[in-house]
Amino acid sequence: MTPDRLSQPTPDVTAADVERIAQRDFPPEQVAGVLAALEEYGDREADRVRLAVLKLADRDLQKLRYWLEQAKDDYRAVLGPAEYPQYRKRWNPKKCASEEEWRKKMIDSDWAQYERWLKS
Repeated sequence: MTPDRLSQPTPDVTAADVERIAQRDFPPEQVAGVLAALEEYGDREADRVRLAVLKLADRDLQKLRYWLEQAKDDYRAVLGPAEYPQYRKRWNPKKCASEEEWRKKMIDSDWAQYERWLKS
């Protein structure tokens, strides 16, 4: 029996957000190259996936290239770790009364950290 799934929020982002984060996270001389590399990704949830790649890259060009290749293979490979890093961990019954409580707590925590990252 699978537990009911809780609704996970998804970011509503734009190309302007992608450009802003690239400018924030990389030196000016690298921004054009970063944005050009991100354009290699297709168009399925493009801005959301590009932001996920930027987040996972953590200001590192080699990581950016790695995560971009992962996204090209399967866009979900970057969305999960970027948007829901805590949720992907296993439930610990010692920390929460129920798995549902744990899921809600992890979703809320992940959403808060993503919003902090995006808005910082």
